[in-house]
Amino acid sequence: MSLLNEYMQKEQQLKQLQEDLQRLEGDQRLKSELEFKSKLEALMNEFGKKPTDVIAMLDPSSDQRGSSAASKASATPSNRRKRRLKVYKNPHTGEVIETRGGNHKGLRSWKDEYGDETVESWLEQQDS
Repeated sequence: MSLLNEYMQKEQQLKQLQEDLQRLEGDQRLKSELEFKSKLEALMNEFGKKPTDVIAMLDPSSDQRGSSAASKASATPSNRRKRRLKVYKNPHTGEVIETRGGNHKGLRSWKDEYGDETVESWLEQQDS
């Protein structure tokens, strides 16, 4: 498509959008909704309330749904499999560490002191 054709097409779309906008501006339902919105925002400002506060007052069950959805999002998804339990035993001290992740404080200190490969050789059992 040539640049001129594209320009003419966009110009036509703009004209159509302007006509739609003018039609909407004349609609009494839109005027009523805009008036309601502005009055509601003024009232919320007057009392220092946020939209979420108003929703919680008018529909308390929506707050419960939102908070449970937030807690589910922050929790570990149930469809994700659990990490394997790894048991390491330090042959020098006899100390045992059970962990499901590599970010264990004691395990990290062992790896810093003895090296990753050495500590991994201390792996005694690995459960699923």
